[in-house]
Amino acid sequence: MESTISPTPASPPLATHERALGIITTATVLALLYFARDVLVPITLAVILSMLIAPLVRLSRRLGLGQTWSVLAAVLMLGFSFAAVALVIGSQLVLMAQSLPHYEQTIERKIKTLNDVTVGKVDAFTAQAGRLLNRRADNERFARLAAGRTSEPGAAAQPGPAVPATWHAPAIAETQATLQSANRATVAVPIPVELHEAPQSSVQLIEKILGSIWVPIETAGIVLVVLVFVLLEHEAVRDRFIRIAGGADIRLTTLAINDAGERLSRFFVSQFAVNFGLGLLVWIGLSIIGLPHPLLWAALAAVLRFVPYVGVWIAALCAVLLAAAVDPGWSLALATLILFLVVELIAGQLVEPQLYGHTTGLSPLSVVIAAIFWSWLWGPIGLIVSTPLTLCLVVAGRHIKALSLLDVLLGDTQALTMPERFYQRALSADSEEIITSARLFLKRNSFANYCDLVLLPALHLARIDLQSGAISMDQQSKVRSAMVSVIAAIGGVTNRPLRRPRPASVLDSPNAGRQLRLQREQVSGRWQGPLVVPPGSVMVCVGLGSMADDLATELLVRILRDQKIDARHFSLGDLPAGTPPEAAAAVSIVYVVSAFPSEERDRGEATAQEMRRQFPQACIVAVFLPGMLLQPDSGIDSLRGADKSASSLGHAVQICLDMHREPAQ
Repeated sequence: MESTISPTPASPPLATHERALGIITTATVLALLYFARDVLVPITLAVILSMLIAPLVRLSRRLGLGQTWSVLAAVLMLGFSFAAVALVIGSQLVLMAQSLPHYEQTIERKIKTLNDVTVGKVDAFTAQAGRLLNRRADNERFARLAAGRTSEPGAAAQPGPAVPATWHAPAIAETQATLQSANRATVAVPIPVELHEAPQSSVQLIEKILGSIWVPIETAGIVLVVLVFVLLEHEAVRDRFIRIAGGADIRLTTLAINDAGERLSRFFVSQFAVNFGLGLLVWIGLSIIGLPHPLLWAALAAVLRFVPYVGVWIAALCAVLLAAAVDPGWSLALATLILFLVVELIAGQLVEPQLYGHTTGLSPLSVVIAAIFWSWLWGPIGLIVSTPLTLCLVVAGRHIKALSLLDVLLGDTQALTMPERFYQRALSADSEEIITSARLFLKRNSFANYCDLVLLPALHLARIDLQSGAISMDQQSKVRSAMVSVIAAIGGVTNRPLRRPRPASVLDSPNAGRQLRLQREQVSGRWQGPLVVPPGSVMVCVGLGSMADDLATELLVRILRDQKIDARHFSLGDLPAGTPPEAAAAVSIVYVVSAFPSEERDRGEATAQEMRRQFPQACIVAVFLPGMLLQPDSGIDSLRGADKSASSLGHAVQICLDMHREPAQ
């Protein structure tokens, strides 16, 4: 038998050329970012700062100031703010350096205590282990010497274990000769010579200081100059970018620029406000608990918190170290650590999610990876600007089709739809994750909505792969197993002990819907419930014959039973056997269920006529499901001979509820 699997076609030359071009382009961009960082870093900082103070410029313009004066006022305010923060931190550092000698004894005592607890314990253990090893080595050496002594001729006749003094004579003579030669030798002792550097002049000292701070001053000057011109020519720069990036689609490019500007501006303003509030709370808290220089640690916490994840804890570590050096005990250090922990939890878990936690559009993993990547490229500055730069990439990927990969990799949107995720997890036999996700969905939605929006579309995806031959028998079994597990876990039907144990599994048959129905029949009998019931209280659900139809019918039965409605599942094979005589009056609705548009629907009219013959007083409802998600403009397939039609399981249940509500009214 020849194989029906065709060989994998080779990649076309055009696709290979495009992949190679993409790799070369990526490498070129990375090299440009790395080697041109001295130019790109100031420009990037200027652009980001322009987004930070753009709301202030717009406010100044609304107050009546012109564009130039508004920009200058905003830049001067920003410069004075940075200078004030630097002055506060510098002055507090000088004061702390002057007060450190007062804490010298406490620091030495704490260091000794820590050394005794940590390094001292290790040293004691090492010394004890060394002594044991040396003692064992000495014992082995003496044993070897004793063995060598007893092996000499005539040694057995010598009484006692004592070693005669003549045995040490060669070693003693050798040692004396060595000492005499050492005394006769002339040793030249070097005379140490102290070298003193010439004192630096005031000019040299000033040059050294300027050389150490010239690079930050130069970078700050370039950033301010570029910032002024970016704000002055904001409209012109935006028009040029639109002309270059999206000349053919001005609407889409404008939407992307506005989205990026709004997100970044909101992000920076919100983060600045959160960091300022955190610094204020730290200042007040440290002042209350009595830590020296609380303003220094508050300013450091507010500034370093712009560094993702680790910045605030660097400030907290420094403050805790000072608290340990100041206080003879450990209560001040513990109180400082608790203060930082509480304030950071409030800011990170309560305040930030309300301000911009759901507006940045970045996944937590992408934030961490971006911090590592940009810090590798641009150092500490890259760590600070990693989040806004990554946000720009995500916005670009969201609006530019060629960069959509960035939105998938870095954004917080779901890469797969819920039916696709269900199908993927089912192929991996990961039913536990599906059940966990389903329970989260059911906290805000009904089981009917879950079946309509997730489970049945996922079943349709499996059917498409089955028809194309892309899914193996083992994968079919995994999908069926996952669906049965999910339905059994969240189906709304209470599991009760079976009347008798069954050696066969539910998954022994490929028809999972029928097997789930047989499980219920083992509990409640062939008719799945009592035969003597009030008139019009039973709903009969009939599938059109396929395995998907039986599964959809079973889902409808479970949804109705979850609504305290007596619903029962029958198949086409049960119809020729007939029903009990009293069943005709008990049935009020008969559902004819079809899961997908397929050839089985051709027998829907005959099935409806047979249901009309057996249950003449029942309402015939055709439940023809669309397979995938129902679009708003999609019509509802009708069935000749049916009284009503439904396009979803939720719609079918609502028809039942409405019909039961009308007689009550």
